[in-house]
Amino acid sequence: MLRQLLSAVLVLGLSGAALAQSPSSPAAGAAIPEITADHARFDSLKGPFKTGSDVTRACLGCHTEAGKQITRSIHWTWETVNPTTGQTLGKKNVLNAFCGNLATNEPRCTSCHIGYGWERTASFDFTDETRIDCLVCHDTTGDYVKWPTEAGHPLYAPRTQASRMVPYADALIVEQADGKLTHLPPDLAKVAVNVGRPTRENCGNCHFYGGGGDNVKHGDLSSALLDPSPHVDVHMSPDGGDMVCVDCHVGDRHEWPGSRYHGTLTDTSEQRPGMRNVRVLACDSCHTSTPHEALSLKGAKLNDHVARVACQTCHIPEFAKGGVATKTWWDWSTAGKLKDGLPYAEEDENGRIAYLTIKGDFRWAEDVTPDYAFWNGVVEYTLLGEKIDPSGLVGVNRIGGGPDQPGSVIFPFKRMLGKQAYDKVNENLIQSNVYGPEGDTAFWSNYDWDKALKAGMEGSGVPYSGEFGFVETEMWWPTTHMVAPASEALECGACHARDGRLANLAGFYLPGRDRFALTDRIGLWLLALTLGGVGLHAGLRIALGRRRRDRGEG
Repeated sequence: MLRQLLSAVLVLGLSGAALAQSPSSPAAGAAIPEITADHARFDSLKGPFKTGSDVTRACLGCHTEAGKQITRSIHWTWETVNPTTGQTLGKKNVLNAFCGNLATNEPRCTSCHIGYGWERTASFDFTDETRIDCLVCHDTTGDYVKWPTEAGHPLYAPRTQASRMVPYADALIVEQADGKLTHLPPDLAKVAVNVGRPTRENCGNCHFYGGGGDNVKHGDLSSALLDPSPHVDVHMSPDGGDMVCVDCHVGDRHEWPGSRYHGTLTDTSEQRPGMRNVRVLACDSCHTSTPHEALSLKGAKLNDHVARVACQTCHIPEFAKGGVATKTWWDWSTAGKLKDGLPYAEEDENGRIAYLTIKGDFRWAEDVTPDYAFWNGVVEYTLLGEKIDPSGLVGVNRIGGGPDQPGSVIFPFKRMLGKQAYDKVNENLIQSNVYGPEGDTAFWSNYDWDKALKAGMEGSGVPYSGEFGFVETEMWWPTTHMVAPASEALECGACHARDGRLANLAGFYLPGRDRFALTDRIGLWLLALTLGGVGLHAGLRIALGRRRRDRGEG
């Protein structure tokens, strides 16, 4: 055991690079492993394990500092303070335009938490390192998936139901004679000895399925990224960069850069030679601030655009690619309708769910052209208790920046629209209790908005009048994934045209779009005068040349 502990210390001291060969190393040309420890050789990981926390205790026996690092991360706390606005954000605190809120719905929402047993926020012990789920990020078998209603736990016993849980490992699903499916629990000991660097599957099990389904929320994060073509994502495609999430989101002590709460538009940090910075994430971390061929006129002009146009604007012409649609509209106000006293579902012409009794009406779209706006990286949220104007479109979040604000660039977004509940007296957005197998307040059980909203607000600490309505909302989601190959990047005419992609982006002059602006007219006059002068000059030279020839002076 002492030898195993010493090996683990070596793991903590290295960053995952291969060990160099020594005189006792295998012969030249023999394969050298990329890992510094073979977890299958650790007796402490061979189980048996009854729960995920049992595995975590074994992990922490060697990785003694990992727990302390994780409990300080946003993946664990679901809370962060925006350094610009000072707002306390994170999934624990904000409302969204999809599934709504965490409070009173914890066992369902926390199925994507990197921990076990977050059933009530008030009682969950965020200092208990044994509640950390190591396997959800480090499983390499593909068998480990959390169950969606178990507060972060995987299955520990078989469960049979009529439909398949997605995502779930094919090898762990057995079809019964009556057509129902039995989901088997993962073999925790097998997973524990097969851990490694996070893969696309690890990150995607939560980030691809947020909001209740594949690609519902982000639009640019879906199961299509598991094995994408270069068209879907040139970075992640096996025929492109074959990268995984942590190749860009480079971790440092279990913290990863990149956040929709506070955008990083450019990398201004000092980097260590030969390495991407581990704290800052931006396109120019790898591609530099002059990514185009500067010797060509077009390349030089495109490099000039970098100061005002985000790389994503030209290189992500559309999102929701690869055959996986995203939700663009969610109307909660229509939820609760029954047919013959029972909940029901309706599909649209493409076979997608267009109405659910428990969730309301939806609209979906594929290959979506982004909405464009000037953005300086600042995002501000409408928090619980903040006044809104219910007579207009309410921003669940608002993006900062503008054409006249330094540091702002044109950026692509998914703009999510819908209807959500609000307090008609206090004039603020409110939260609801939708999930709960016990009691009678959960909307998904009783379809009673009065009870669901009252219970949700009782768990918020914000006063509630008891009178509610529904207001139209919007939410802005930065689009940074599903980067197309360079050959598919937008051409100049896509924006520099009267009916181009930036036709509705106001507050600045855009050549080709604003063709009747005074500057355009002056430019055309100057061009006409220049061409006229050139023509007059040429005509005079031709006439003088003829006169000389006629006089015999040639």
